[in-house]
Amino acid sequence: MSKETKTQAVQLDKTIPNGAKTAAVPPIPKEKFTIIGTDDFSGDIIARPRIGYWADAWRRLRQNKVATVSLFFLILMVIMVIIGPYLNGINYEAVDNTAINQAPSAAHWFGTDALGRDLFSRVWQAGRVSIAIGIAGALIGTVVGCIYGGIAAYFGGIVDTILMRIVEVLFSIPYLLIVILISVITDSQSIFTLMLALTLTGWCNTARLVRGQMLQLKSQEFILAANALGVSPWTTIIKHLIPNTLGVILVAITFDIPSYIFSEAFLSYLGLGIKAPNTSWGALASAAQQTFAFYPYQMFFPALLIALTMLSFTLLGDGLRDALDPKLRK
Repeated sequence: MSKETKTQAVQLDKTIPNGAKTAAVPPIPKEKFTIIGTDDFSGDIIARPRIGYWADAWRRLRQNKVATVSLFFLILMVIMVIIGPYLNGINYEAVDNTAINQAPSAAHWFGTDALGRDLFSRVWQAGRVSIAIGIAGALIGTVVGCIYGGIAAYFGGIVDTILMRIVEVLFSIPYLLIVILISVITDSQSIFTLMLALTLTGWCNTARLVRGQMLQLKSQEFILAANALGVSPWTTIIKHLIPNTLGVILVAITFDIPSYIFSEAFLSYLGLGIKAPNTSWGALASAAQQTFAFYPYQMFFPALLIALTMLSFTLLGDGLRDALDPKLRK
């Protein structure tokens, strides 16, 4: 403000009486001071309801349309392998010499094979074996891998070094070689032999994954508190470390199941897997490959179910990985 402006302001102030100055200011209405919005305690209302970790993960999984469709398809597959062999009323082992290599029809929905057996019943019966091997193999590998990786991560040092070197050695052995060796030693190609061969090294990847997760949890405060209270190492691993890696373990299971299903199908296709009278999707595909040029439908149905089942488990695993990631929680 310039000097001339200040001088004019002082002169104007002197010419106006004090009473006139106060009277010129209008009073402020009382309604402008009315308190609004605190009578109903709206500030204490929680905008978002409380929701647990697993409930929130399930909510986010349902929002993933691809994962939801995959989950419903897998549920449908489980139902079909249970009731499928009985839907058309034909035993999967029944041989009909008058219906050899017939195309799909009203009598035989998926056609028949070279012995006249109904392929619809055999496909769903084979699905029982393939899915059972996939789920059982993944569960066995997960249990062994969690315990092994938990022990290596908890104790660390020389114990961790030795256990991880053993895992690396087992990783370097092709599972096909293990299957052949076990088949020769046991002189058997049963389901138990195949499961033993697949799970003998199938837990190694889970062990490395769990070890990496537990090394991050090992320095957390609740683990230090458990050690200070004298909790045994075994209890700490089982009740504290493994449950906190459950999200990663569930995702690993969904990826391991299609791997076991494909491994069983591959070995059965090569003639190293399931043998008659038992059957699997791989065994059906192996039997159909000799006449594929003439009867392609015999390979089409088992191959299609293998592909759809593996794809569904993989897409479900992707959805679970996103749903169980706390960083993506909104």
